[in-house]
Amino acid sequence: MGVAGTGKTTVGRLLAEALGLPYAEGDAFHPPANVAKMSAGTPLDDDDRRPWLDAIGGWIRDRAGQGGGVVAASCLKHAYRDRLRAAAPDAVFVHLTGDRTLIERRMADRKGHFMPASLLDSQFAVLEPLRADERGFAVDVAGTPEEITERALAALRTSES
Repeated sequence: MGVAGTGKTTVGRLLAEALGLPYAEGDAFHPPANVAKMSAGTPLDDDDRRPWLDAIGGWIRDRAGQGGGVVAASCLKHAYRDRLRAAAPDAVFVHLTGDRTLIERRMADRKGHFMPASLLDSQFAVLEPLRADERGFAVDVAGTPEEITERALAALRTSES
Protein backbone atom coordinates (compact mmCIF):
# COMPACT_ATOMS: atom_id res chain seq x y z
CA MET A 1 0.00 0.00 0.00
CA GLY A 2 1.00 3.63 -0.39
CA VAL A 3 0.60 6.70 -2.53
CA ALA A 4 1.31 6.60 -6.25
CA GLY A 5 4.96 6.47 -7.16
CA THR A 6 6.19 4.58 -4.11
CA GLY A 7 7.00 1.49 -6.15
CA LYS A 8 4.06 -0.71 -5.17
CA THR A 9 4.08 -2.57 -8.49
CA THR A 10 7.84 -3.11 -8.67
CA VAL A 11 8.30 -4.01 -5.02
CA GLY A 12 5.10 -6.07 -5.01
CA ARG A 13 6.34 -8.21 -7.88
CA LEU A 14 9.74 -8.67 -6.25
CA LEU A 15 8.16 -9.50 -2.91
CA ALA A 16 5.81 -12.05 -4.50
CA GLU A 17 8.72 -13.64 -6.34
CA ALA A 18 10.83 -13.84 -3.18
CA LEU A 19 7.94 -15.42 -1.26
CA GLY A 20 6.93 -17.75 -4.09
CA LEU A 21 3.42 -16.29 -4.15
CA PRO A 22 1.13 -15.06 -6.93
CA TYR A 23 1.11 -11.33 -7.64
CA ALA A 24 -1.80 -9.10 -8.67
CA GLU A 25 -1.71 -5.47 -9.79
CA GLY A 26 -4.35 -3.53 -7.89
CA ASP A 27 -4.90 -1.16 -10.80
CA ALA A 28 -6.20 -4.12 -12.85
CA PHE A 29 -9.18 -4.38 -10.48
CA HIS A 30 -10.40 -0.84 -11.30
CA PRO A 31 -13.47 -0.62 -13.49
CA PRO A 32 -12.94 1.38 -16.72
CA ALA A 33 -14.82 4.37 -15.30
CA ASN A 34 -12.27 4.69 -12.48
CA VAL A 35 -9.34 4.58 -14.90
CA ALA A 36 -10.99 7.23 -17.08
CA LYS A 37 -11.60 9.44 -14.06
CA MET A 38 -8.00 9.19 -12.83
CA SER A 39 -6.64 9.65 -16.37
CA ALA A 40 -8.57 12.91 -16.53
CA GLY A 41 -6.85 14.04 -13.31
CA THR A 42 -9.91 13.58 -11.09
CA PRO A 43 -9.39 11.81 -7.77
CA LEU A 44 -11.60 8.83 -7.00
CA ASP A 45 -14.13 9.12 -4.20
CA ASP A 46 -15.12 6.42 -1.73
CA ASP A 47 -18.06 5.30 -3.90
CA ASP A 48 -15.64 4.76 -6.81
CA ARG A 49 -13.36 2.67 -4.63
CA ARG A 50 -15.91 0.27 -3.09
CA PRO A 51 -16.20 -2.17 -6.03
CA TRP A 52 -12.43 -1.96 -6.54
CA LEU A 53 -11.75 -2.81 -2.89
CA ASP A 54 -14.29 -5.65 -2.95
CA ALA A 55 -12.61 -7.16 -6.00
CA ILE A 56 -9.18 -6.96 -4.36
CA GLY A 57 -10.56 -8.36 -1.10
CA GLY A 58 -12.03 -11.29 -3.03
CA TRP A 59 -8.69 -11.97 -4.70
CA ILE A 60 -6.91 -11.98 -1.32
CA ARG A 61 -9.61 -14.16 0.29
CA ASP A 62 -9.42 -16.68 -2.54
CA ARG A 63 -5.70 -17.15 -1.90
CA ALA A 64 -5.90 -17.43 1.88
CA GLY A 65 -6.08 -21.24 1.81
CA GLN A 66 -3.36 -21.44 -0.84
CA GLY A 67 -0.54 -19.78 1.06
CA GLY A 68 -1.48 -16.21 0.20
CA GLY A 69 -0.57 -13.71 -2.46
CA VAL A 70 0.76 -10.21 -2.95
CA VAL A 71 -1.36 -7.41 -4.37
CA ALA A 72 -0.22 -3.84 -4.94
CA ALA A 73 -2.93 -1.29 -4.14
CA SER A 74 -2.97 2.19 -2.65
CA CYS A 75 -5.40 1.44 0.24
CA LEU A 76 -4.76 4.91 1.62
CA LYS A 77 -7.54 5.07 4.24
CA HIS A 78 -8.08 2.93 7.29
CA ALA A 79 -11.68 2.33 6.14
CA TYR A 80 -10.38 0.89 2.83
CA ARG A 81 -8.11 -1.51 4.66
CA ASP A 82 -11.00 -2.42 6.97
CA ARG A 83 -13.02 -3.35 3.88
CA LEU A 84 -10.17 -5.56 2.68
CA ARG A 85 -9.81 -7.15 6.11
CA ALA A 86 -13.54 -7.88 6.17
CA ALA A 87 -12.94 -10.13 3.17
CA ALA A 88 -9.48 -11.31 4.23
CA PRO A 89 -8.97 -10.96 8.00
CA ASP A 90 -5.36 -12.20 7.91
CA ALA A 91 -4.18 -9.61 5.38
CA VAL A 92 -0.83 -8.01 6.18
CA PHE A 93 -0.15 -4.51 4.87
CA VAL A 94 3.25 -3.31 3.70
CA HIS A 95 3.06 0.50 3.68
CA LEU A 96 5.63 1.87 1.24
CA THR A 97 6.42 5.33 2.46
CA GLY A 98 9.04 7.96 1.85
CA ASP A 99 10.12 11.45 1.06
CA ARG A 100 7.58 13.34 -1.05
CA THR A 101 10.29 14.82 -3.30
CA LEU A 102 11.63 11.35 -4.11
CA ILE A 103 8.14 9.99 -4.81
CA GLU A 104 7.24 12.95 -7.02
CA ARG A 105 10.47 12.53 -8.99
CA ARG A 106 9.74 8.84 -9.52
CA MET A 107 6.23 9.66 -10.73
CA ALA A 108 7.61 12.21 -13.18
CA ASP A 109 10.00 9.57 -14.56
CA ARG A 110 7.21 7.02 -15.21
CA LYS A 111 6.01 6.55 -18.74
CA GLY A 112 2.63 5.23 -19.83
CA HIS A 113 0.90 5.21 -16.44
CA PHE A 114 -2.62 6.61 -16.21
CA MET A 115 -2.05 8.24 -12.80
CA PRO A 116 -0.79 11.80 -13.29
CA ALA A 117 1.61 13.36 -10.79
CA SER A 118 -0.99 16.10 -10.27
CA LEU A 119 -3.02 13.66 -8.14
CA LEU A 120 -0.17 13.10 -5.66
CA ASP A 121 -1.42 15.95 -3.44
CA SER A 122 -4.84 14.34 -3.15
CA GLN A 123 -3.25 11.01 -2.27
CA PHE A 124 -1.12 12.49 0.51
CA ALA A 125 -4.16 14.42 1.78
CA VAL A 126 -6.18 11.24 2.37
CA LEU A 127 -3.32 8.93 3.41
CA GLU A 128 -3.88 7.39 6.84
CA PRO A 129 -0.85 5.46 8.07
CA LEU A 130 -1.33 2.00 9.53
CA ARG A 131 -2.88 1.88 12.98
CA ALA A 132 -2.20 -0.42 15.89
CA ASP A 133 -5.25 -2.56 14.99
CA GLU A 134 -3.84 -3.36 11.53
CA ARG A 135 -1.32 -6.11 10.79
CA GLY A 136 1.53 -4.57 8.89
CA PHE A 137 4.45 -2.20 8.88
CA ALA A 138 5.98 0.75 7.05
CA VAL A 139 8.95 0.37 4.71
CA ASP A 140 10.95 3.35 3.47
CA VAL A 141 11.22 3.56 -0.32
CA ALA A 142 14.68 5.11 -0.47
CA GLY A 143 17.12 2.96 -2.39
CA THR A 144 16.78 0.38 -5.11
CA PRO A 145 13.71 -1.84 -5.52
CA GLU A 146 15.80 -4.77 -4.32
CA GLU A 147 16.83 -2.92 -1.15
CA ILE A 148 13.22 -1.92 -0.46
CA THR A 149 12.10 -5.52 -1.00
CA GLU A 150 14.78 -6.80 1.39
CA ARG A 151 13.55 -4.37 4.08
CA ALA A 152 9.98 -5.57 3.51
CA LEU A 153 11.04 -9.22 3.74
CA ALA A 154 12.96 -8.55 6.95
CA ALA A 155 9.93 -6.81 8.46
CA LEU A 156 7.69 -9.71 7.41
CA ARG A 157 10.02 -12.21 9.03
CA THR A 158 10.13 -10.16 12.23
CA SER A 159 6.33 -9.83 12.33
CA GLU A 160 5.89 -13.60 11.95
CA SER A 161 8.17 -14.46 14.85
